[in-house]
Amino acid sequence: MDIILASAYIIGGFYILIKGADLMVEGACALAVKLSISEIVIGLVLVSFGTSAPELIVNVFSAIQGKTDFSFGNIIGSDIMNILLILGVAGLIRPLKTRKNTVWREIPFAVMAVLILTLLCNDRWLGNGDNILTRADGVTMLFFFLIFLSYSFSIAPIDLSDKPDIKHLPDRKIGLFLILGIIGLFAGGKLIINGAVDVAVMFGMQDRLIGLTILAIGTSLPELVTSAVAAKRGKIDIAIGNVIGSNIFNIFFIIAITSIIRPLPFSSVLNVDLGVLLLASVILFFTMFTGKRRTLDRWEALFFLVLYAGYTTYLIIRN
Repeated sequence: MDIILASAYIIGGFYILIKGADLMVEGACALAVKLSISEIVIGLVLVSFGTSAPELIVNVFSAIQGKTDFSFGNIIGSDIMNILLILGVAGLIRPLKTRKNTVWREIPFAVMAVLILTLLCNDRWLGNGDNILTRADGVTMLFFFLIFLSYSFSIAPIDLSDKPDIKHLPDRKIGLFLILGIIGLFAGGKLIINGAVDVAVMFGMQDRLIGLTILAIGTSLPELVTSAVAAKRGKIDIAIGNVIGSNIFNIFFIIAITSIIRPLPFSSVLNVDLGVLLLASVILFFTMFTGKRRTLDRWEALFFLVLYAGYTTYLIIRN
């Protein structure tokens, strides 16, 4: 496959992927409004699941094709981008004032997800042989995912007055959007993996760099667009809930499912990137206590963007 065709696969795949995610999110949000689910649940669960679907599809194909560095790189890179780039952009548009539960429960839960993933991947630290995320590890993470889902719904009882400005859709259209969204995600993910693999071969790029940059940025575009639009409309719970929920989904659900499909050998080089993700998550927590309380201010959002630029520069130099 030549560079033009490979590039066409990647660009076309991203376009189909994003369109599929848009349809899925719109359908899921319309369904949430129809069922009178409160806004925080939409952000933490429904929207974050919809916008994380591209990562899921890409990781499933990566696992099937044995591209394990893609799987880890895509998730770790996406989670770093979610915090530093997406919240950075959303926070510049409008300061993000969060709920008390978000500060003391949801953000710490996201930090815990990174710590658990790091521990499960580094078997050598415990003297257990090679670093590998096994099927048993995947099942363990799915258990934490169920805890997260149970918690999310427990804090958000039905509230008819707490609905985002999402247009109402008839039942048939909701179903059509969800089906077309899944098809678009499936087809787009397949095209991206095919194109990315060929680009990596042609330019001698390592799989983990492709995952941490190209795939991470491409599959995080739905989160970026969703959070930016939500911030502009003043729907802060959706903007920040989408990011935190996506990060938790990515680790406790997507990586878990991927490792169950195929156990994932883990390169110790990625511990640096896990460290960056952990640091970003901890910094997000502490920004809730600097400046305006429980608020990501614009200057803090700008700091996030500077950190992301520095991290991206480091990735290029490292490769």
